[in-house]
Amino acid sequence: MSEPQGSEGTTQRLPVLEKATEPDQAPPPPVPEVGGEGRFWSARRVPAALVALLLLVIAGFFLYDVTAVRAEQPAMRWRRELAAQLAERPLDDVWVLVGAGIAAALGTWLIVLAATPGLRDVLPMRRTQPDVRAGLHREAAAQVLRDRAVEVSGVQSVRVRLTRTKADVGAVSHFRELDDVHADLEATLTEALKGLGLSRPLALSVHVRRPGKKG
Repeated sequence: MSEPQGSEGTTQRLPVLEKATEPDQAPPPPVPEVGGEGRFWSARRVPAALVALLLLVIAGFFLYDVTAVRAEQPAMRWRRELAAQLAERPLDDVWVLVGAGIAAALGTWLIVLAATPGLRDVLPMRRTQPDVRAGLHREAAAQVLRDRAVEVSGVQSVRVRLTRTKADVGAVSHFRELDDVHADLEATLTEALKGLGLSRPLALSVHVRRPGKKG
């Protein structure tokens, strides 16, 4: 019985063809970072409403009085007394100085409100889309740091205080060396601050101490 040709005891390894499996959906490209973002501006509806109401009342009184005078009616008593007081009182009078001080203080307050953004409790986040802005409340950011800090071994309690430029963290450690706890806290909180995605990174200050003695 003859063997088939080509089978002289040698076996050729056939090449293995592997087909690259393509995922159903390619992962999205990394989102480019557009840049930093300034603070959010407050609408300040309450001060604007109060100023508008005050101006409306004053303008209404003067308009009514001017209309009455045009209709050959006597001017209102308060306007006659005000004109007389302004004509008779010297500029160094106490009441004149008090009124000028109040007016200057109100004007300064309004200028400050108009020139400053407000919303100090909202920390601006990095803008990744040109038409999208995001902000993070200080309390939420402090809660994130607090949750990450209590995960560090040896930390018993944590106090977190945030400002617009700094994160002040005070921890109480009931075991482990304080230097080791301090180093772990700094590493953990530094990573947590990066994860918040803030436009201006906060400076980190960490303090670790032992619990106080009872009694």
